Amino acid sequence: MIPTTDLVYAYRIMRLPLLDAGGAPIGKIDDIVVVPGRGQEAPRVLGFVASSQRRRIFVTAARVASLDNTGVRLKSYDIDLNPFRSREGERLLGADVFDKKHGDETIVDVALQHQGGHNPVWYVSKVRLAKRGLLLSRPSFRLVQWQEVSALFAPSTPMAAEAARLRNMHPSDVATFIASLPIEQRRTIAAAMDDERLADVLEELPEDEQLRLIEGLDLDRLNGVFDEMEFDDLADLLGKMGTEQRTQVLESMDEDDADTMRQLLSWPDGTAGALMTPEVIVLSPEATVAEALAHVRDPERHASIAAQVFVTHGPHEPPTGGYMGVVHFQRLLREPPQTKLKDCLQHEPTIPPTLAEREVMIRLATYNLMSVAVVDAGNHLLGAITVDDVLDRALPSNWRHEQITINAADRSSPRGMS
Repeated sequence: MIPTTDLVYAYRIMRLPLLDAGGAPIGKIDDIVVVPGRGQEAPRVLGFVASSQRRRIFVTAARVASLDNTGVRLKSYDIDLNPFRSREGERLLGADVFDKKHGDETIVDVALQHQGGHNPVWYVSKVRLAKRGLLLSRPSFRLVQWQEVSALFAPSTPMAAEAARLRNMHPSDVATFIASLPIEQRRTIAAAMDDERLADVLEELPEDEQLRLIEGLDLDRLNGVFDEMEFDDLADLLGKMGTEQRTQVLESMDEDDADTMRQLLSWPDGTAGALMTPEVIVLSPEATVAEALAHVRDPERHASIAAQVFVTHGPHEPPTGGYMGVVHFQRLLREPPQTKLKDCLQHEPTIPPTLAEREVMIRLATYNLMSVAVVDAGNHLLGAITVDDVLDRALPSNWRHEQITINAADRSSPRGMS
C-alpha cells in the first residue's frame, strides 16, 4: 500500500484500471465514493465506482489490496456486478465535488491519504482549488486542508450520513451498532437505509428487535424491505407479528410470494417445514453443468444455497415435480460444461416437512450434509434446510442478544477502536 505520508490525487485515480488479484485488468475506475466522518473526522473513502463488463458497479474500499500507478488491485478475483446506486449521505468526488465553486475558486482535485492499522482507511486530506479570470494569463492553484471546504462534504442529515457509513460493515456489526442507539435514532437510521441493507440488518437481529425497528414504517416501505429478505427469515418475523399486522402484510404482498409465506407459516414451529427455505436452485435433469454454474454464480444467492443444485422433473418451482437428487458445486467444477445433470446426480437422504427440528440436526450431522432436501409424501421438492438455518435453532434462544453484547464489547475495546 501507499505509505501514510503520501498524497494520492483523485483525478489520477479516476483514470486507472481496475485489476483483479492477479493484476489482470477487469474494468476502469470512474469515480470515488466518500462519506462524511463523525464529528471532526475527515471524510473517508467508502469505495470506487468502476466500469466493468459494460456495467457501472461499486467496489468497496475494503476489497482493495493496493493502489498505485498500475491501477486499483483487488484482494480477490470476483466482483459484484450489481449496478451501482448512489445513496443518501454519500458523495461522488467526480460528480458531486469536482468543479464546484468555493468563493471565486473552483475545486479541481481532491488529495487522499491512506491510514494503516487494524482498520485501514483512505480519507480526504486536502483539496486543490483553481482561480481563473479574464485578467489572469493562467489559472492559479492552491492546496488547502479539507476543512476549508467542509460544507461540500456535509450530509443532508446526520442520520443519512450514519446510514451511509454503515454501508461497508458486516450486517451483524451494523445490528450491534443500531442496537446500542436509542429507539428513535434506530428508526431514523432504518428509514435512511435502502431496502436491501435494512433487510440484511433485520436478518441479524432477534425478532423482537426486528419488530421494534420497523415499527412506524409504512406498508409500501415494509413490502420493499420484505422483498429483499430470505423467505425463511421473513416467515420467522411474520410469525412474531400480531394477526392483524401479519394479515395486512400478506394481503399487500405479491400473490405468489404471499402464497409461499402462508405455506411456510402453516408448518408448526419446531418442524422441518418451519425451518426450510423454498429459495433453492432447481433445474431439470437435461440441464447442463454450464447452466447450473450460471445459477451458482448469481451474487444474490447465499453461499449455503449456491453450494448445490437440486434436480427434479418439471415444474421447477417448489413444490416441484418428482425429486431426483442433488449435484454439489465441487462436482460441477469437475465435469465438462456440456455434461447433463442427470449424469452426475448424488442420491442423499431427504426428509419430510413434519420431521422434528432435532431430528433434522441429527440427519445433517450424521451424513455431513451442507443442506438437506425437504420432500412431501409425493416426492415433490418443497425446499431445503441449510446448516446455517439449523445453527440458528441449535444455539440458545437468546444467542443473538448475546452476540450483540459481545460485538459491542469488541467495538469498545482498544483493539476494536484502533
